[in-house]
Parts: sequence; structure tokens; C-alpha cells
Amino acid sequence: MSPNDPYRHHPGLRGKIRPAAESFFRDLDLEEFDRRIAENGMPEDWRTPDAEREAKRHNVLEGRWDRDLWVFAFGSLMWDPAMEFAEVLRGRTEDYERRFCLIDTGGRGSVEHPALQLAIDDVAGAARGCDGLAFRIEADRIDHETFVLFRREMISHAYRPVWLQLDTVIGRIEALAFAADHSSDRIDTTIPVDEQARMIAKAEGMLGTNAEYLTETRNRLAMLDLDDPYVTDLCARVASLRGADSSA
Repeated sequence: MSPNDPYRHHPGLRGKIRPAAESFFRDLDLEEFDRRIAENGMPEDWRTPDAEREAKRHNVLEGRWDRDLWVFAFGSLMWDPAMEFAEVLRGRTEDYERRFCLIDTGGRGSVEHPALQLAIDDVAGAARGCDGLAFRIEADRIDHETFVLFRREMISHAYRPVWLQLDTVIGRIEALAFAADHSSDRIDTTIPVDEQARMIAKAEGMLGTNAEYLTETRNRLAMLDLDDPYVTDLCARVASLRGADSSA
């Protein structure tokens, strides 16, 4: 297998990660996105100003522009990274856990029926760990690829960029990830699991249903021969709720 093959460590992922050019998020038209979000009842100032987001990106990457960058994916980035990458690895952090705690009233939900999207959270040192994918961005591509990444992940105040250690098949690596920002009113880590399931079962927005997002997360973990019991349990709860609604 070629040393330049991005899938050389995990060939089973070939064809299962959306090419960057096909991603909705690659060339996102923010004005059009604002218009569609407004139709869902969101306020005009819902997103982070471009200048503020760009300042954050440059601050986070200060002193790192001349080296390759690893980005950790724990949710939709696993199947739709929207970035051109040179290598992909399965990775695990012991310091954070995957949680449906990001309230979404536009992409996968609405003001009437808010959705829940994923973040990783350190849970005061009591994390159960989180498995996902790490994508390596070559140094000469970092500026544009992180512009695309931050426009997506930092589009509003919900995440905080963090540097974490990942265990991989090539050893431990440092990667950029986006964790829950507890100063944001869009982050709520106190929602009970049964309420999480109820919200996910009902929510739908311009990017599709919240249930599809949850199911795709479980499926992507399964492709890696991984099982997050929390995600598996939520899938079962949501399937039961949606089944009950369809039979009513």
C-alpha cells in the first residue's frame, strides 16, 4: 500500500468518508445559510462575527503554521470532514467523553423542537473516554483547511478549541478538537438521557433530522469496530419513541 495513501492505516474507511468537494460545508454561503436559519426563527445575530472567529483561529494556531495538523473527529466530522486530508487514523482520548449537549435550533432542529448535537466534555476528570478519527492536514494546506473547519465548528458560541492527546496505531499524537464551552447558553450537560432521546426523536431542521445524525454517528463507530454504549442506548431509546409515534 502506498505511503501516500490517506487510508493506509484503515483501508476499510475508503469510500466511506465524504470527499471535501462534495461537502455542504466546504464552500458554505453564509448569507444563504443565515437566510435559511432565519426561516427557522433564529435571531439575526445568532452566529459569531467573522472577524471574531478568524481572530480565534489565528490565536489557537499561533506558532503551529509550519507543521502538519491533526484534527480529532467525534461526530459528523467522521463522515463529512469537509477538509482535504493526507492521513486518517482511529484515535482515542481518555480525557473527554462524547455527549449530546449542544442545543441546535437551526441545522438539525428548530425553535419549536430543538435538536441536540455532539460535543466532547471533560466532565471534571470523570470522562469515560472517546473514540473517533484523526485527520492529518499538511502544513501547506492548514490556512485554508482550518478556515473551512472554524467556519463550521465555531460558527456560533458553543465550542471551545482544545488540544488533546490521542492514542493511535502510530502512537500518541496531539490533535485539535472542539469541546463543549460551558459559558455558552447553547451547552446544557444536565439534560437527562430520556429527555435527550425525546428531543432527538422529534427534531428536524434544514440539514435533516436529529435522529439521522445520531444513527449515522453509531454507524460510523460500528465501521471502526467501536461501540459507545451511551450512543447505542440513545439509538434504542430514539427508535422506540419514533416507532411509537409512527404507530399512533
